[in-house]
Amino acid sequence: MKKLIQRLLIFLIGIPFFIFIIYYLPYYHNLCFNIVVIIFSSLGAVEFSIMLEKKGLKISKTESAILGALPPLAMYLIICFQNIPFIQLLIPVIIGGTLSWLFVSRIFSRGDSLNNFVNKFAAGLSVLLYPGILMLWIVRMCQWENNSIFIIVFLCIIFACDSTAWAAGILFGKNNSGIVAVSPNKSIAGFIGGFIGSIIVGLAAVIIFSDIFIPVYQFYGSHYLSGAFMGLFTGIAAVLGDLGESGIKRSCGIKDSGGIIPGRGGVLDSIDSISLAAPGFYLIFSLLFDQTMKIP
Repeated sequence: MKKLIQRLLIFLIGIPFFIFIIYYLPYYHNLCFNIVVIIFSSLGAVEFSIMLEKKGLKISKTESAILGALPPLAMYLIICFQNIPFIQLLIPVIIGGTLSWLFVSRIFSRGDSLNNFVNKFAAGLSVLLYPGILMLWIVRMCQWENNSIFIIVFLCIIFACDSTAWAAGILFGKNNSGIVAVSPNKSIAGFIGGFIGSIIVGLAAVIIFSDIFIPVYQFYGSHYLSGAFMGLFTGIAAVLGDLGESGIKRSCGIKDSGGIIPGRGGVLDSIDSISLAAPGFYLIFSLLFDQTMKIP
């Protein structure tokens, strides 16, 4: 009961908070929202590094925090300074610089540190990619015209998928759970409920904001079909992100990635669905809907 109350409080506080900073504070290319994304990515990388350490893949928390923050920060700088020559190369430069650092900084290692050279290198790449590289796709959405609406719709799809999956699992999942080994509490009813929730939000978005959700492929019912598919595809990506993190936690023998968020666990527990769904939403939205890009 306590966890239920905590979860509802996070839901009731979290959604209005994000809507406020995205819609009402869009200044400087959504600076406030992107600061939150960068912080969450950095903290998530630190939590991931702690999990990796249980498997012998060690990297310092400071390095993890920096590597987790760099990709979304770089994407924000690209959007802000799009007129600077070669700014688009910032992401490849960061990836190349990270690889170089992970190589060079360990060259003079000795003893146990030398024996763990490969482990440290693998850990560094891991925290750069997850959640760092995945989270940059949320920041990249800020280059779209009407980006505040699109980002809010994206987050609402994730919240709806998570909430309806949880509710459906509680109500109808008693005899159909255990189908996924990495998360045995997940049920068929929960998956179906989550997908229905994400589809409903996708449909609602194209109906309410029909003037900006303009399908690339125009035919009878294209608005509704595109909205439903956008919601479903994003919901599937969100579920896979959640299951992927569950697999990592089960492999490391832990229940939660941390305890910073009451009722949710750690930061990584809260952004696991978002991190994988972000590139999925970006892709499906770009394929299905017209959008004006602020940068190429």
